[in-house]
Amino acid sequence: MLARREIVKGIAGVPLAAVLASPTLAQAMAATLETVQLTTPGGQRVSAALALPAQRPAPAVMLIHEWWGLNDQIKTMAAELAKEGYVALAIDLYDGKVATDPADARSYMSQVTPQGGIDTVTAWGDWLKRHDAGSGKLGTIGWCFGGGWSLNASLAQPVDATVIYYGRLEQDAGKLAALKGPVLGHYATKDKWINQAMVDGFDAAMRQAGRANTSHWYEADHAFANPTSSRYDAADAKLAWRRTLDFFDENLKA
Repeated sequence: MLARREIVKGIAGVPLAAVLASPTLAQAMAATLETVQLTTPGGQRVSAALALPAQRPAPAVMLIHEWWGLNDQIKTMAAELAKEGYVALAIDLYDGKVATDPADARSYMSQVTPQGGIDTVTAWGDWLKRHDAGSGKLGTIGWCFGGGWSLNASLAQPVDATVIYYGRLEQDAGKLAALKGPVLGHYATKDKWINQAMVDGFDAAMRQAGRANTSHWYEADHAFANPTSSRYDAADAKLAWRRTLDFFDENLKA
């Protein structure tokens, strides 16, 4: 087996999807991140994985994991965002637990309380806004479980841009009025959970609240952006990521 440093050295030329699909490459990329910790105002001791860009100061992005937990894939996405010029922080809402089967993932997800989750995302948001490497601008991004929490984080405190990958959506225009920055959503036509009715309700509520929102639909299924999923759609995942980077560049770097 190649030494880790050799893998990391050679990873620069490997497509992102290939890194995410390879446990060895994803583990090597994840190992380049720094583990950081803080105590939230509610008294929780929480951790996250930090990736810094070469040029600083830079805008920050908070990443929120899928129902599997803060695994090497999500850390790899943080490393990728750092390469794109962002202070990238992949936070952990599961207190270090990572699931490998749906039963455990469902159990871990059910243990995240609204109060505890908000306490965590708000504390990390404040931390990023104060970080020496940051420019003061902040965006959020999450997938599935984390997609819903990306929106929750942006409702809990002002952020400059929010990206949601097939995450649960608020339907109350009064609550959505708290958003500061625009929202970009990626949704799948075959998704049985984050379906047309839910997204249509969110879109209507965002219009009522007078908040900027763009929803993109893909002829795909839930988790289409995850290369380890049987529902992975390479072309749509690539397009969604390009749109995400353009959205962050427009709203965080301008």
